[in-house]
Amino acid sequence: MSQNHPLSYVHPEAQIGPNVTIEPFTTIYKDVVIGEGSWIGPNVTIFDGARIGKNVKIFPGAVISGVPQDLKFKGEETTAEIGDGSTIRECVTINRGTVDKYKTAIGANCLVMAYVHLGHDCLVGNSCIIGNSTQLAGHVEVDDYVIFGGACAVQQFTKVGAHAYIGGGSLVRKDVPPFTKAAREPLSYAGINSVGLRRRGFTNERINEIQEIYRCIYLRGLNNSEALDKIELELPASKERDEIVNFIRTSTRGIMKGYS
Repeated sequence: MSQNHPLSYVHPEAQIGPNVTIEPFTTIYKDVVIGEGSWIGPNVTIFDGARIGKNVKIFPGAVISGVPQDLKFKGEETTAEIGDGSTIRECVTINRGTVDKYKTAIGANCLVMAYVHLGHDCLVGNSCIIGNSTQLAGHVEVDDYVIFGGACAVQQFTKVGAHAYIGGGSLVRKDVPPFTKAAREPLSYAGINSVGLRRRGFTNERINEIQEIYRCIYLRGLNNSEALDKIELELPASKERDEIVNFIRTSTRGIMKGYS
């Protein structure tokens, strides 16, 4: 059975899984699903459209599935989704989607720290860490295992590739390719995220292969098209090589520049 504090309000038609704890002064609306074993702290507001997985922790002051801050929004039925095992810290705001993707979604096992904002139609992958006060505008896409330092600001429609690390206080106006570190102002390539890759089991050989790819992109004076052609011609095919090449070829905003 779920444990609803008598000073909380849970709409009788909300779908609350077993062993869910709901603390006092929390409000949960009608069209809400919360999975087994989740903990919803005090003073949390969960609006219609929230889809919360198993063993999720949501800390005081968070507002989940609020109406998008988008003047084009016309009240369409959309969702805000949080994957299993994720933690949402104090005063986080996660707006639900619009007609663009019909959802805002965070994957499994993410840590979203205090005062983060996720705008409408953001898609965040699994095992991401989003530092305190980071702000993601609408339509941002973040792949798995990305880490944001605190107080980053990410422009709408930006994409961040898997295993990237964004230094604290960064203004992210361009796409950040996978496996890289991004820092400085304007945001620039600061090497590959070798520490994070080692922590996730990448061998030195794979890390060196990724490093060689980015040397070609950022350190040899080639434009992106020239660099990608050279990479495909001269470097052995691998999952990482193809992921990097495809990310850059399909980028609509353009990728961050090298540091100069």
